[in-house]
Amino acid sequence: MSLNAFLSQNALKIENEKYVASKRFVEDGKPVEWEVCSITSEEDEALRKACTRRVPVPGKKNQFVPETDFPKYLGKLAAKCTVYPNLHDADLQNSYGVMGDDAVLKKMLTPGEYADYLTKVQEVNGFEISMDEAVEEAKN
Repeated sequence: MSLNAFLSQNALKIENEKYVASKRFVEDGKPVEWEVCSITSEEDEALRKACTRRVPVPGKKNQFVPETDFPKYLGKLAAKCTVYPNLHDADLQNSYGVMGDDAVLKKMLTPGEYADYLTKVQEVNGFEISMDEAVEEAKN
């Protein structure tokens, strides 16, 4: 048995995907496609860590449990995975009156468009079910 298939240079590269996040952004009468990429597990871990805080355990002095803010995590994940449009562009952020890539993304899209976009971003990153569904499943 050979490990050649597992070597980095032999692994298939994950291609960026084009996606119409909203029919409201048009050019030449056609909706503009957005470009979405996948991130590495290390980048995902850093995003999760940035969205996790320690919460005190009620009735237990000096004991804490980690709690992840999943809406914040999904917003940061979507922003990180958006190649086009460039959400870091100052003119784009200024036009919506916000600062930050995840903030401008939320301003640009309607709630339904944003929810669909989050689902697409999760799909591109290999998640088979959405984080919201995973959280609900974990609760039950």
